[in-house]
Parts: sequence; structure tokens; C-alpha cells
Amino acid sequence: MFKRFELHNHTNESDAPISCAELAAMMAQEGVDCFAITDHNTVSGHYVLRNLMGQYPAMQCAYGMEYTTYFGHIVCPVLETYVPWDSVDRHKPERLFKACKQAGGITGIAHPFSYGEPFAKGCRFEMDLRDYTDVDYIEIINNPEPLHTVNGPAIRLWEELVLSGIPISACAGMDLHKLTDRMAGKFATYAEGIEGGDCVAELRAALDKQRTWVSKGMLLDWHKEGESIRFALYDAKKPGFMPAETYILTLTSKDGVREYDVTGGVLTLPLSELSEVEIPKLYGGEVKLDNLICVAPAIRKEA
Repeated sequence: MFKRFELHNHTNESDAPISCAELAAMMAQEGVDCFAITDHNTVSGHYVLRNLMGQYPAMQCAYGMEYTTYFGHIVCPVLETYVPWDSVDRHKPERLFKACKQAGGITGIAHPFSYGEPFAKGCRFEMDLRDYTDVDYIEIINNPEPLHTVNGPAIRLWEELVLSGIPISACAGMDLHKLTDRMAGKFATYAEGIEGGDCVAELRAALDKQRTWVSKGMLLDWHKEGESIRFALYDAKKPGFMPAETYILTLTSKDGVREYDVTGGVLTLPLSELSEVEIPKLYGGEVKLDNLICVAPAIRKEA
């Protein structure tokens, strides 16, 4: 089964007018399997939420934090031990990523192409990151940000890293700050899991294998079957998702982009037709960013 994760959320423990109780109630109403609390530079909400989660036996919480610096934001949906960041070095950010990983954290680069100065000082990721070893994912969709000028470049950055051979996952975030920030029609992160399973452990496993989906509600699933690869569409039943009349699968490799009609829901291709690394995406109708529905895990032919 697929589980829905909302990995980027704030409360009144930092800069949002939402209480921890309101955040949990909102996520439960949305039918989220697991959500994270990622307040800016504080883990003070962890204790509050731990005392609330008993009210929601069907939902789990991940306890994290968002490092908010003058050079960019690092979102850690899982970071149960506060890791000091006062010595963060713009030119050696790998040290902070590594420290978080050593503390058991999950690390992601938040909204890397946000406008930043002079609109939002520090929101744009301007750290001189050269080694992605301890970076689990790129937040390729930050829902409040503009699709073309911020999220589009983030998607392209992730694609460039993947096609260059770097094993890194893609995730989405609501960057929730208000109760009026509705989730219908927005992107969420999905990963495979089992009924009643530990969502945080399942998220870790998905990130380790680079098998996360970023989707509005229709998932483009794929599995290898012998010398072929089978693509199938899976409706994640996300509230507010509007099905499209036609669905187009694209495969992006170093050689370019190919398109396939998958309106019927299933497509099988021989592995011999694929490049060493392919990035599958799903569109509703015409292939353009506005019609993007799902970014699926990259296919590595030899994996």
C-alpha cells in the first residue's frame, strides 16, 4: 500500500498561528497517514504533540525541525534530538547535514529556489553544498511557492543530480502556516508501507532506496518484471484530486524526453528501450508543468 506523508508543517511553537492540537486535527481530517512537525529552529512542539497523538490511533507523527539560516533552509522531518546549528558554515554545510544524520535525522533541502533577498531573507538555498552524501531529499515542490519560478527549477535541480548519478530522493511539502492553507489540489509525498506499519521507518526505507513519489493524488507506479518494466496508475484517494481525461507518461534521461499515453492505466516497456537512468513523470493531458500530476522514483536500469 501507499502512504501519504506531509513533511513540512509549522505551529505557534515558531511562526504559525496554528496550535499543535489544531495541526493534528487538520491532518487527521485530511486522512494523512503521517505528518511531521518542523518548526523553525525549535523542537519545543514535540512534547506537546506526543501528548496529543493518542487521540489519533490511525495517524502517526514524525518529530523534526526546520533549520532556518541566512543561507537557506534545511528541513528535517525527523530529528528527535536538537542538534545545535549556531556554527553553521555557508561554505561547509555538509557538517550540519552530517551532524543531523548522525543524530538519527532525515534531511532535506527546502524550497532551494525561493526568492530570498529582498523578499524573504535566507529562504533561497545559497549554501555551497558539494557533497550530497548526507542529504536525503530535495523538496522539489513547496506548495505555497510559484510553480514556474521556484518549483520548476527545484525539479530540474533534482533531475540533474539524479541523472548525474547522485542517489537522492524527491519530496513535497505544504510548508503549512495557516489553517486556511487547504491541501486539496496540492502535492504530497508518498511512500510504500504496510497496514499498521511504522511510518517513520517506512519513510527511511523509501528514502534509502530513492522510492518516494511526489503527487497530487494519482501515483505512477512502476516495477521491473523480468526483462520488462510495467507502469501502472494508482489512485491514492487524496481529497480534492480531480482525475484527468488523459494521462501522459514521460521518461527523462540524458538523451532527452519520451512520451507515452497511459490513459488506459497500464504500460509495459522492454528494459532494452531504457537508458541507464530514467525519471518518470505523469501529466494530465498536454505535457507542461501546469499539468504535472506525479513525479515517480527514478528508474535505474542496473539496480
